[in-house]
Amino acid sequence: MNTLTKRLALIVAGTLISGAALMAQETVTPKREAQVEGRAARQQKRIAQGVKSGQLTPKETVHLEKRQGKLNKDIAKAEADGKITKKEQTKLNKEEDKNSKKIFHKKHNAKTQK
Repeated sequence: MNTLTKRLALIVAGTLISGAALMAQETVTPKREAQVEGRAARQQKRIAQGVKSGQLTPKETVHLEKRQGKLNKDIAKAEADGKITKKEQTKLNKEEDKNSKKIFHKKHNAKTQK
């Protein structure tokens, strides 16, 4: 296993763990929190599927994982007071929209894993 592959595996594992921790914070999640967290989890699955299928190169995966990591931190910050306000949800939705477009473009470009 080369160094880049090891780093990529660690980044993916770390992001999955942080996403799982984010999802496990509350058992009863209000509607805004559930929407934001659910979408983040689905986007994480799209990245993992892209890695598995070879649609994403290691470099693309690192870039997308960094974006998802930032999103997870922003979600945690918004939930710090126990709830996500409408203004915070709007900001998070915009960030998720950008991440979703990036995931799509990187999965559907000509670059693939070798």
